[in-house]
Amino acid sequence: MRELKGERLEKEKERLFAMTRYEREYASCGLICGIDEAGRGPFAGPVVAGAVILPKDCEILRLNDSKKLSEKVREELFLIIREQALSYGIGIVSPERIDEINILQATYEAMRQAINQLDKTPDILLNDAVTIPGVEIKQVPIIKGDASSVSIAAASILAKVTRDHIMLEMEEEYPGYGFAKHKGYGTAQHIEALKRLGPTKIHRRSFIGKYIPKGS
Repeated sequence: MRELKGERLEKEKERLFAMTRYEREYASCGLICGIDEAGRGPFAGPVVAGAVILPKDCEILRLNDSKKLSEKVREELFLIIREQALSYGIGIVSPERIDEINILQATYEAMRQAINQLDKTPDILLNDAVTIPGVEIKQVPIIKGDASSVSIAAASILAKVTRDHIMLEMEEEYPGYGFAKHKGYGTAQHIEALKRLGPTKIHRRSFIGKYIPKGS
């Protein structure tokens, strides 16, 4: 990433400090873990969740909601977060499971997986907008949390980049659908390919019923 200097660096530090509001508010609780997901909306591929415990006073420049970052910056931050985090976990739930239990329940399942992968037990979870059932740890759901909490932002990047990598692999396994470009989302290119080629094993049948050719 391009190095920030002078006024731009100071502004970035001010932005990051504002994104530690919740971390500062709940600092007395102990270890704070951010939780977020990627892939609730696509027609194909898994839903992925990230759980991240950052060190207190951690400062990772450009850390932000993954959707606000370029692919290049996300990839660089992905490595930095994994290197600097006290602990992190990633949960992945398959398209088949999504069809079986619905996308919301699958998202919760991925989040529980991510929490269970942590090698430290957090004292509080900062979640992007949801309360996860079946978790005994104190939870704080935050609307647009990936843009207002450094912990949730870090989790969003881990989830997004992990899922993007999976969809790049799916491009090799299922050529012709454009997975490398749209990552499984329902773009015009993807819909056209679905109608022409039919669904793959990684398509969510509960999402694409009207696009599946008869007999598929």
